[in-house]
Amino acid sequence: MEQIKKYTNISIIGAGAWGTALAEVISRQGNQVNLWAREDDVVKSINTLNENTLYLPNIKLSELIIAQNNLDNVINCDLLLMVTPSQFMRSVLEDIKDNLNDSIPVVLCSKGIETKTLSLMNEITQSIIPKNPLAILSGPSFAIDVVNNKPTAVTLACKDLSIGKNIADSISLPTFRPYLSEDIVGAQIGGATKNVIAIAAGVVEGQNLGDSARAATIARGFSEINRLAVALGGQEETLSGLSGMGDLLLTCNSITSRNFSLGIKLGKGLSAEEATDGLSSIAEGMYSAKAIDKLSKKLGVEMPITNAVNDLIEKKRSLDEIIDDLLSRPIRREK
Repeated sequence: MEQIKKYTNISIIGAGAWGTALAEVISRQGNQVNLWAREDDVVKSINTLNENTLYLPNIKLSELIIAQNNLDNVINCDLLLMVTPSQFMRSVLEDIKDNLNDSIPVVLCSKGIETKTLSLMNEITQSIIPKNPLAILSGPSFAIDVVNNKPTAVTLACKDLSIGKNIADSISLPTFRPYLSEDIVGAQIGGATKNVIAIAAGVVEGQNLGDSARAATIARGFSEINRLAVALGGQEETLSGLSGMGDLLLTCNSITSRNFSLGIKLGKGLSAEEATDGLSSIAEGMYSAKAIDKLSKKLGVEMPITNAVNDLIEKKRSLDEIIDDLLSRPIRREK
């Protein structure tokens, strides 16, 4: 019989809304969770009020969540979840690499592609801490739903399925269900690119182009995601599941989505700077759009919606020009 190992000393790096929600899930197993935050105010509010007043206000957190601002205090664990924004993943890994035991599994929970290098999060991680077992957590999951114990299902991708099973058993609840996969590339591409398509769906909403146009944007966006994932070695089966279609549908259909909300503002004529002014949380799609635009052109993968979102954010074309260009594309066979 296969032996199941349950991790009980779990740490999380990144105390935004998603990192905090994951800490709350794990604390419900009855174990203390160390949660690293960069901001002193976040550490103080969690430890004194049991609340993340900056990123997840008005939500009472477990007393088992202990916030830390020293990375050395969180890496002495048996399972580490990385929930830093994708563009900061490299720098944080560099900070911990010398003191992190290489037997500790690392779960990457951030959705994005590094703009400077066009690297996936697993590629960055493997280049810095190559010996640590690696897993990807992705799927349709709003932090507010998870922390409020609403039923949520996600993909947990790990090349070593026995380690993946151990991780899943250690973080799951009846209301938080990880489904296993070996496709770490597909799970990441779904998570990173859906944010860009969500911005496009938001633009459609902001322009009041109708539900039919938004449905078409989501469907054609899904085709783009599939093409990129397959080009990078991912599996179409993965993209049809939670970390692909599931995440895309959630992000493109709810005002709770930061990326969808950003798109609505862009669709109403605001610039990217105006649309993000005063936001405490990052809309990852803004940065992923630039990286995926470059990556698609490098690989020769056709991604007109993604390219259009990047052009809008980078002010390369006006919104009217972009809409006209997309609507005037040649009629062709659907694929």
